[in-house]
Amino acid sequence: MTFETVLHRCDAALATGRPFAVEDAVAADGLDEWMTFAGVSEAYEPGPGASALLGPGRTLLFQATDADAAWRVDLTGDRPAWSRATAPAAVTVRGPLTELLLSVYRRPTPNVETTSDAALLDHWLTRTGFWLEAEEC
Repeated sequence: MTFETVLHRCDAALATGRPFAVEDAVAADGLDEWMTFAGVSEAYEPGPGASALLGPGRTLLFQATDADAAWRVDLTGDRPAWSRATAPAAVTVRGPLTELLLSVYRRPTPNVETTSDAALLDHWLTRTGFWLEAEEC
């Protein structure tokens, strides 16, 4: 419920034009949680209408510009793996820690810069955000 509350606060701030930030520890914990969810089979196993997520050269790096924090996602094996590390990646996402958290939840992040393979990032966000999608009734 922590991150649901964070997102509701963010959405309220966006709607009213107010600034928004969370404590670094909260944002980092939220990114850790997202990376963990990204490792469940529904996020990476090919299914009906879902293109493959895993493959050669598929790596992502999320690097905070305002804190000593980074997350590296490796999609080159038979399941995703992540670590709190920096290393070269196919796509790099850099920005303030709060905005890195908001970026995985697809909120506006004007201070986040994506370099290299933006299509891989979009694909990863779509697949790992499967649980955010509304179910059809």
